[in-house]
Amino acid sequence: MNPAESDVLSVTQLNRLARRAIEGQIPLCWVAGEVSNFTRAPSGHWYFTLKDAQASVRCAMFKNRNQFLDWQPREGDHIEVRALATLYEARGEFQLSVETLRRAGLGALFEAFNRLKEKLEAEGLFDPARKKALPRLPQRIGIVTSAKAAALRDVLTTLRRRWPAAPVVLYPTLVQGTGAAAQIAAAIEAAGARAVCDVLLIVRGGGSIEDLWAFNEEAVARAIAACPIPTVSGVGHETDFTIADFVADLRAPTPTGAAQLATPDRTELAQQLDHIYRRLQFGQRRRLDNLAQRLDGLTRRLIHPAARLENRRRHLDHLARRLQHALGGRLQQGHRRSEQLAARLHGLRPDLGGRRQRLDFLQQRLQRGVHNRLATLAARLDTLASHLNHLNPQAVLERGYSIVRDGQGRIVRDSKGLKVGSEIEVTLAQGGVGAQVTKVRDA
Repeated sequence: MNPAESDVLSVTQLNRLARRAIEGQIPLCWVAGEVSNFTRAPSGHWYFTLKDAQASVRCAMFKNRNQFLDWQPREGDHIEVRALATLYEARGEFQLSVETLRRAGLGALFEAFNRLKEKLEAEGLFDPARKKALPRLPQRIGIVTSAKAAALRDVLTTLRRRWPAAPVVLYPTLVQGTGAAAQIAAAIEAAGARAVCDVLLIVRGGGSIEDLWAFNEEAVARAIAACPIPTVSGVGHETDFTIADFVADLRAPTPTGAAQLATPDRTELAQQLDHIYRRLQFGQRRRLDNLAQRLDGLTRRLIHPAARLENRRRHLDHLARRLQHALGGRLQQGHRRSEQLAARLHGLRPDLGGRRQRLDFLQQRLQRGVHNRLATLAARLDTLASHLNHLNPQAVLERGYSIVRDGQGRIVRDSKGLKVGSEIEVTLAQGGVGAQVTKVRDA
């Protein structure tokens, strides 16, 4: 409905137009103020007033919204609400319809937390590769916390129960409030400089984000990152996370958890040692039994030296008799063999006179054969030389013939290969001449 079309509006119409105008002009936004007149209706809805020094505004947060919060604002709390400005038409009251709320200042703290977290993560301070391993059996344990903190008592109780052998070095410091971050960083740096501890516990009990904020400061984070000693962060409760948790070599959910992660359980170690002792005892007993059995076997094999010498002497006598018998047999066999060879040699003695006459006869025959063979070969050589001389081109030339070659050096056998004017070369028996064809006759 457009107000210009009528001069008179009902209250309902007016309030509806006002609500639409307000919701259309003011977007969903955050509003800060102090809580007063807080009321929780039987329906579960919350109603309260949000005020500052100059003004106030009514607020309503319905059950379907406030049921997701784990805390309830109290009178006088400074809070920030994310709300939609509207008008309650039934009474014509301007109010805020609250979507969610938080304690005042938490938004800025969360933003600062996220900025620092992103910055340090980009620098690699959260990288698992740079984190140091904790010693399995620490010799001395350092603790950075307040000397009056309840968390210190819990940590000391846990350390005495689990690992009383390791002495504890306390580096006292403030854990919240003004100057706490600088003191915590200085305590961590002092522990690293002294280097008398194997592991350093940085602990504090639970609290609000403001209470734990010192452990979200950059100075503390960089001190932990630069500490040469392995560090365990146990700040707040299990659901609390601080920058110190991300930078430390190991994060524990609570201070007591930090003490547990940094130390072995002496009861478990005692059980392990007892198990190892029983295994060693069983192994030694089995080894002794095996050695005793082996000793018994060696004892049965052991012979008295006199008996061993007597056995050796009898063995030597036996070998001497065998050697004497073998030598006698070999001598007789050698004598018989020599007689046999002498008889064979006498039967095979050659007739040297007859063999010499035979040799002279064969030598004469050889000389005659060689002489006859050489005469035959000489006659054949003369015949071949005569034939070769008849075939010698030079001999043909000597009889008055000549050899004609064309300009390419080829022998001319037919006049058809020549033309008038062709250059030719004529080879004679003595020398040669160059000529030119002036006339060609066919065969």
